[in-house]
Amino acid sequence: MRPMRLGLLAALIIAVMAPTAALAQRLPKAGGVTMPPPAKVTADARKQGMADAPALVGTAGVPCQVTDARLVGKVAADKKTGSLGSSLYEVACQGGMGYLLQSSATGATAFSCIEANNPADPATKPANPCILPANLDPMTAMAPLLAKAKINCAPDKVRGIGQTKTSTLIEVSCPGGSGYVLTGSAPLDTGKDATAVNCLAYDAADGNIKCILNPVTARNAVIDHFAQVANNGCTVKDRRFVGLFVDGTEGYEVSCADGKGYIYKVDSKGAIATTIDCAKAPGGSCTLTDTRAATAEQAGLYTRLAKSAGSSCQVSRYAVFPSAGDKEVVELVCGDGVGALGMFPATGKGVVLDCGHALLAGYKCTLGKPDFAGLTSDLRKFDKKECTVSSTGSPLKAADGTMRLEVACSDGLPGYMIVFENPSTAKDVIACSMAGNCILPTNKRKG
Repeated sequence: MRPMRLGLLAALIIAVMAPTAALAQRLPKAGGVTMPPPAKVTADARKQGMADAPALVGTAGVPCQVTDARLVGKVAADKKTGSLGSSLYEVACQGGMGYLLQSSATGATAFSCIEANNPADPATKPANPCILPANLDPMTAMAPLLAKAKINCAPDKVRGIGQTKTSTLIEVSCPGGSGYVLTGSAPLDTGKDATAVNCLAYDAADGNIKCILNPVTARNAVIDHFAQVANNGCTVKDRRFVGLFVDGTEGYEVSCADGKGYIYKVDSKGAIATTIDCAKAPGGSCTLTDTRAATAEQAGLYTRLAKSAGSSCQVSRYAVFPSAGDKEVVELVCGDGVGALGMFPATGKGVVLDCGHALLAGYKCTLGKPDFAGLTSDLRKFDKKECTVSSTGSPLKAADGTMRLEVACSDGLPGYMIVFENPSTAKDVIACSMAGNCILPTNKRKG
């Protein structure tokens, strides 16, 4: 990020450019004699401010209906240094954030009272703070920005990091140790959009923007807190900030002392929305955990669950579908490469379906080889011994609530529509020559 244009607020940048540098440390008055910023607003300063400031807000590009103003001070032109001279004003705005306005022969610039009163180095005092009565609590005026940036906390500390030509960066510290870098418009306008990035992202990045209002240990403690709330037996060994997910949740990964790992998806209110076991997460999602060991352990668990459900599948691979109520839904690949679908409740026995019957449960196998032996067995129950199922259509729901699944036969002859009461139980079989709604190539009526 380029150094911010804050000649009058030197504490907000490392390098300050002339001619406004003189305003950054101490406020000169006419004749070149320096003095500290005023402790109170004089009548003359307010009179001059109210006379000059209304015209300046438009030039500076800030949305402000001036309700109060003061002249902070002036710097005379200096031929030796090439300074054209400048003036500094503070303005209070109707129902909004106040500003410091710097006017010179080249135009006017504006900096919010948030930046003016909260310098980049928290150990330093503001060089030119906002002191008008309406500006003494600039944090209140910042509330709309926090809402737009989806920062769900009442900040206990803030600091102005810097400005580019189009953006203002502010660090926000939340009670409990978390923090964000908020990016708003430049000049800062509470009516415009704002975004926020978790300070943990800046901790991990090799850049010149860092959060300093809270120590990194305090932010890491927030992740440890999520592990405690999740209550999944994890003694945290390491942790990291994953990032922002498309659903608006923030992701935090932890690795545990027992070799397991988890990703916690935390919503804007600070509650855990989802816990993802790294053994079930897509490849590459977890970087702190030895997912090979965790995956092998999980495959063993699914093998045991499948056996309990009456299946002989020795699970070699798996993929987790979104849960269905209290059931964990998993696509399984057995040792022979054949696919299956496991539906395992939190307690009690689960169900394992072959890939043909899985369609009736609303799931399609994509990892393993399809096995239609179960559908062939369904046909045998209705004495359709000549057909060995080779492919299927999409399941259809009938008006009576039954499901119908079209099947094709390996001999190329017309197949059947199998009627199911539920994904496991066939109720009837209708020849495609009679069903009328078969669409597989070998099942269509000829002529």
